[in-house]
Amino acid sequence: MTRPPARTSSRRGRPAAGRRWSSAADRCGRIGAPIRRPVSIGGMAERWLYGWGLGSVALGGASLVVPLYVVELGGGPVVLGVLAAVAAFVGVPAALGAGRIADRTGKRRAIVLGMLALVAVSIGVTPLFDRALPVIVANGAIWFAFAAATPVLTLLAVADVPENVWSERIALLNQYQGIGWALGLLLGAVWTALASRFLPADAVIRWLFVPLTVCAVLGLLLGIRTLPADPGPRADRRASGDRVRRAIRNADRFSVRTAAFPFTVGRADFRGLHPRRFVERFTPALAVYFAAVFCFFTGFAAFFAPLPAFLTEVGFGSDGVFALYLINGLASAAFFGVAGRLTAGHDVERLQIGSLSVRAIALPAIALAGGAWGTSAVGFGVVAAIFAVIGVTWAVIAVTAGTLVTRLSPPTVRGEALGTYAALGALAGGIGSVLGGRLAAVSYVVAFGAAGVLVLAGAGMVLLVRRYNAAVAPTDGISAT
Repeated sequence: MTRPPARTSSRRGRPAAGRRWSSAADRCGRIGAPIRRPVSIGGMAERWLYGWGLGSVALGGASLVVPLYVVELGGGPVVLGVLAAVAAFVGVPAALGAGRIADRTGKRRAIVLGMLALVAVSIGVTPLFDRALPVIVANGAIWFAFAAATPVLTLLAVADVPENVWSERIALLNQYQGIGWALGLLLGAVWTALASRFLPADAVIRWLFVPLTVCAVLGLLLGIRTLPADPGPRADRRASGDRVRRAIRNADRFSVRTAAFPFTVGRADFRGLHPRRFVERFTPALAVYFAAVFCFFTGFAAFFAPLPAFLTEVGFGSDGVFALYLINGLASAAFFGVAGRLTAGHDVERLQIGSLSVRAIALPAIALAGGAWGTSAVGFGVVAAIFAVIGVTWAVIAVTAGTLVTRLSPPTVRGEALGTYAALGALAGGIGSVLGGRLAAVSYVVAFGAAGVLVLAGAGMVLLVRRYNAAVAPTDGISAT
């Protein structure tokens, strides 16, 4: 039995209303080519995103419950610094290796399922340890799995759809992950607030790992049922590194995670990263900007790594710590759209300099406010407001940084520049985490003050880039904005 031809409009080769072309063969009107099912955005075709959303609930909760568990085991700021550093350092090789394996073998489904299984196992075994070292190893495995799954999930999001909807699909993936992450933090806040009524104080954090593990297992089981089949090695050559990176830049963000964990590898595409070729071609302005990136990311990590220990010592309970992190993340996510509009219509360098300067002041202000008012109603309100400011400034910094890297990079190495930016953030995160932990062992005011100084130094370097661009603009057409 032969298949009847697809109904078309009066214009040759154009699909009838309500049908979207879903393959290159359809668009070309090739006779006898197999016809794929029309692509659905946000419908049944995205059921696999629910699995990753459940996994993100587990990841969001684990991002804070593991540091709090380390504090409960007696680990101080130095141990927390090592914990965060390991999580940061494993990210780039995990993302780089997984992306290349997925490209060469086409085994995207297997990689994602394997990483979800690793997340579930790592979260599940963590409360069985009573020493910090195995907890650090398990935590490293969690963030290795997250970093490895991220580029492969991006490939899944853009598979078998036209390039003009890639940004929409990546944005949808970001939303599922961001909402899941926020729900994980909310679960932690609710659990720690209620569980203390029927569990011993030393068991509240330990038992929180149980619902997080359940979320990870459910995400894995749903992924087994719904993840699309592997396309085979290099089946979709449209998903080139440069095109995926453009789609990532254009996608709207819902990034609760990066507000408080900016040093972990985000939704970056490392497949075309060639450091030697990039170093040979980068410009002086880009070199200075990357020095600024390294500086302010080091400052961010020096602040966030020992932060759970500080909040615990001040007297904020686990529920209060979860609530503060949730406020920080939601403030950032809510402001990303505004940040994008501001970046489109204003001086990008000036916006970033202003946001970095505000954040440089806000970081040590946490130590001063916590020390002055403690856990009183006024103290919690002031600290929560500062956390919200830190989140809002991250939204502006993240958007303007991607824009600046793109503008300052020669077109021939733009992809490598974006990959290097993500890699520098992870490297700076590892170094800053160790630095912040060691300084916090002396004084939290010193640690958070040093973090602010590093961020302010980064802002000064961005100012140098702005002046350089303004100086060369009349001669070579480079715009300062």
